[in-house]
Amino acid sequence: MDIIIVGCGRIGSTLVEELSGENHDISVIDKKADIVQEMADTYDVLGVIGNGASYNTLVEAGIEKADIVIAVTNSDELNLLCCLIAKKAGDCQTVARVRNPLYYDEIAFIKEEMGISMVLNPELGAAYEIARLMRFPSAMEVNKFSKGRIEMLKYRIPSGSRLDGMNLSMVGEHLNCDILICAVEREKKLIIPTGSFELKEKDIISFVARPDNAMEFFRKIGEKKNQIHDVMIVGGSKIAFYLCKLLVASGINVKLVDKKMERCEEMSDLLPKVMVINGNGMDHDLLMEEGLSDMDAFLALTNHDEENIFLALYVQEQTEAKLVTKVQKINYNAMIERLDLGSMIYPEYLTAQYLVQYVRAKQNSIGSNIENLYKLMDGRAEALEFHIQKGSPVIGTPIQELPIIKNLLICSIYRNGKAMIPNGQDVILEDDLVVVVTTKKGLHDVKDILRRG
Repeated sequence: MDIIIVGCGRIGSTLVEELSGENHDISVIDKKADIVQEMADTYDVLGVIGNGASYNTLVEAGIEKADIVIAVTNSDELNLLCCLIAKKAGDCQTVARVRNPLYYDEIAFIKEEMGISMVLNPELGAAYEIARLMRFPSAMEVNKFSKGRIEMLKYRIPSGSRLDGMNLSMVGEHLNCDILICAVEREKKLIIPTGSFELKEKDIISFVARPDNAMEFFRKIGEKKNQIHDVMIVGGSKIAFYLCKLLVASGINVKLVDKKMERCEEMSDLLPKVMVINGNGMDHDLLMEEGLSDMDAFLALTNHDEENIFLALYVQEQTEAKLVTKVQKINYNAMIERLDLGSMIYPEYLTAQYLVQYVRAKQNSIGSNIENLYKLMDGRAEALEFHIQKGSPVIGTPIQELPIIKNLLICSIYRNGKAMIPNGQDVILEDDLVVVVTTKKGLHDVKDILRRG
């Protein structure tokens, strides 16, 4: 596909990195010449220096033959204008990043009136991600599939766990709950396990289950973290704003700390049910005075990675609360993975992930479109959800008889409003939603899960 990406910041550069290896013709546009040159030198892309909302700049980037234009600059208005001009200049899909909460209630109107195919809000997406974690305090990550009927959860097996030494084939029998462990990370090695695989403490597992079964699983393995009732957030960021709305709507009590009085007054007006505290979140005495030790969850959501990391390190020494740490710079990953800072949230990476999913789905002219895509284990595996369409080669054959490629597991099937974890005798039917986990990159259609020849 011919793709134009406007804006080479963290989202734009991450997106180029993800898509450049998938046989796309990519052009990037940015005002900064050094960044454009770096992208062109690092990846096989056409670099154009200029304003993405300029017709001439878009023409230079190849707008006449472009399939998708993705505008992810730091300006919402520039992104919207870029998409509007691109739509008029070429016959293409358009995607805009829009972050300002002022547009929160107007997205549907903006999309319809401006003809934009997709509007992405990294902060809102991150807020939804954190809100899901509040339902499962024991999980490191929670991703949803099949219209929320199936979820994939990431969990680290602690010392002394009932799971230590248990074969996967025995998990369902011993615990009597319907889950499927589909990926294991052990000593930095990623494994798509078979039934004979034996779990060990410190393994990081990813498993799929219906939400009620996931709760039952955590209860039966002895996880005693209770439901979240009280949350403390440090940092009045955009993510904090969206998250507060979600948490209050679900009945959770929220305390929000920010050191800027103006921001506190603004948040207090916008969020009347949230207790907003003006103070320095790095002041440990303040946190304790405001009830840190009584909190069920602590969220470090300032706009500074270093503050969030130091806050998380302090809080994990003071309380057993569920810990969530926001990090912007993905290249911090190698350092912080050894620090055990709870659940890590990377807003830009999440947005790039949604965009890759969108591009892959649009690339399919026939077959089964990708409904959802998540990167697992630092991007070394992918969980994909396919919508099975008429004529797909996977229809009607028992799963155990399908010539499935190596290192791939079919995890769930959603059919007629019901989600199930399949066995070898089950078959895939037209209109099913099917979730697979694999270490093979770049799958675009469900037929790609089958061996060729």
